[in-house]
Amino acid sequence: MKTPRRLPQQLSGRPFTVAEAAHAGVSKGRLRHRSLRVLGRGIRGQGTTAALALGARVRPFVEVNDQCAASHSTAAELHGLPTRKRGRGEDEVFHVIRPEGAAHLKRPHVVVHRAKLLPGETMLVGGIPVTSPARTWLDLAERITLDELVAVGDACVRIPYPELEGREEPHCTLEELRDIVARHRGKRGIRKARLALALIRVGSDSPQETALRLALLRAGLPEPVLNARVVRRDGQRGPKPDIGYPEYGVGVEYEGEHHGTEPQIVRDIARSESYDDVGWAEVRISKRHMANDAKAAVAKVRTALFLRGWRPGNASRDASTPSSTAP
Repeated sequence: MKTPRRLPQQLSGRPFTVAEAAHAGVSKGRLRHRSLRVLGRGIRGQGTTAALALGARVRPFVEVNDQCAASHSTAAELHGLPTRKRGRGEDEVFHVIRPEGAAHLKRPHVVVHRAKLLPGETMLVGGIPVTSPARTWLDLAERITLDELVAVGDACVRIPYPELEGREEPHCTLEELRDIVARHRGKRGIRKARLALALIRVGSDSPQETALRLALLRAGLPEPVLNARVVRRDGQRGPKPDIGYPEYGVGVEYEGEHHGTEPQIVRDIARSESYDDVGWAEVRISKRHMANDAKAAVAKVRTALFLRGWRPGNASRDASTPSSTAP
């Protein structure tokens, strides 16, 4: 078989639709050449795609299906919201949504959801139709646990760091989450979404911080404030605890894997010194404290609060126990 003609540059090294190739002048014969992989009806690809950005991988699967938008975990990843990691050896699957009543589609690598889509519930991300952050959160209620849904909700309403993220506004507001729940009565997962709404807070910077906060609340500890700056008596900036208890002068810091790097160690020492400066107690939590339903983490925080005068039931911020994490 003779060497195939080189693909146009805009199609090289990524998956594409047959319609897109035809528009670029690629012949039907070239599309049948064995050098191209058939990724589904109307979709071809050259070489492996694992190293490509998600947007490039999913684009043809959305474009080939009329009225579709990326949804569920695929939309969450495109928005930069927390998602479950794919298991080792598990094939990548893209989730797309079509309007209620549209014809059913069956394609390899794609899970097609047919559901009611209201105006404003889709948007373009990198030129790809994607469900909005609020709608994505609601759709995920069908498939993930309550605690995972709260973590996604926390990520939706979190105020971003413009210098790091290139945006100044949250993905959506808590009011927008309430509104989308109100507009989809009877939808699968709606009860879980309502439970999650009561637990979502502005200020949590990671799913790990959300998991820790929920564990502390379920243990009957007071409702904390999140990532609020402590101001020293002289007006200077003090520490900014991941989870703070101003009434008792206790700050809780969740330390991820990056805290083992030398620059971060220097910053952590400076942070501990800032706690000393304001007279607060610092509680440091790592992944190992979160095992076994975070019992070790809860014990550390409870002890710190107890030493600072907290007793069960004596604080106005004490919270009722949230519901379970069952899917």
